[in-house]
Amino acid sequence: MPVKVEWLEAHPLPIGTVAETVVDWLTGNLAFLFDAIQAGLSAFIDAILFLLQAPHPFVVVAAFGAIAFLARRTIAAALLTAGGLLVIINLGFWEETTETLALVLAATALCMAIGLPVGIAAARRPRLYAGLRPVLDLMQTIPTFVYLIPALILFGLGMVPGLVATVIFALPASIRLTRLGIASTPTQLLEAGDAFGATAMQRLFAIEIPHALPQIMAGLTQTIMLSLSMVVIAALVGAPGLGVPVVRALNTIDIGTGFEAGLAIVLLAIILDRFVRIEDGARS
Repeated sequence: MPVKVEWLEAHPLPIGTVAETVVDWLTGNLAFLFDAIQAGLSAFIDAILFLLQAPHPFVVVAAFGAIAFLARRTIAAALLTAGGLLVIINLGFWEETTETLALVLAATALCMAIGLPVGIAAARRPRLYAGLRPVLDLMQTIPTFVYLIPALILFGLGMVPGLVATVIFALPASIRLTRLGIASTPTQLLEAGDAFGATAMQRLFAIEIPHALPQIMAGLTQTIMLSLSMVVIAALVGAPGLGVPVVRALNTIDIGTGFEAGLAIVLLAIILDRFVRIEDGARS
C-alpha cells in the first residue's frame, strides 16, 4: 500500500514562522541592544582599520615583516611576509586587504575571547559539552546565508553583520580545540599539581593551558582560516574588503580581476598562517 504524503506536506512544521516571529520580536523590543552592539563592534573594527590604514603602506609592510621575524626567527619568514604584502600593493588591493584583515582580526579576537573560557568550562563539565555539541554542529553546518538574513535585519548593511556571521561560523573551532587540549591533560600532571597544593586557577594557568597550547594555537589557526573563507560571503551584506572585487568579477565574468583578488586572499592567508605558528618558529 503506497504511503500517503499529501497530509504530511499539507501540515508543515511552523519552523519558518517561528523564526520570523522571533526576529520580529527582537527587532521590535531589543533594537536598542542591537544598536549598541553594532556601535561597539563598529568602533572595534574602525580602531583596527585606523592602525592599518593611517600609516604609509610601506610602514605597515615593514611592521608586519618585523613581527614575522620575531615570531618565526627567520629572515625567510620576514621576506615572505613583506613580499606578499608588496605584491598585494602592486595589484592595487591594499585598501581592500586592510579591510579584510580588520574583519579577520576582529572576528578572531572575539572567537578566542569567547572560545577559550567556554572551551575550558566544557572540558571540566562533560554535561555542558554534551549540550554544546549539537549547537556547535549546527553553527558550522547550517548554510551561512541562512543566518546572514537575521544578521542583516538586526544590524543592517556593513561590516558588523559580516563580522557576526563570521564569528558564528568560526567560533566552534576555538571551543572544540580548547576543550580538547584541556581535557587531554595527563592525569599525572594534575595529580602532581594537587600534591604541591596548587589551587584550581594555579593548576589551570601553570599546567592545563601550557599543555593545551598546541591545540589552542591550532584553534587560532582554524579560526583565522575560517574567517578568511567568509570574506566573499560577508561582501554580500555590504562588508568591504577583498570579497567585493571577487563578487564584482563574478557578476561581470571578469577572470583577471577575480584571479588577482583571489591571489590577494591566498597571500593574506599564508601571511597570517605564518604569524600564528609561533611554536614552530621557536624550534627553528
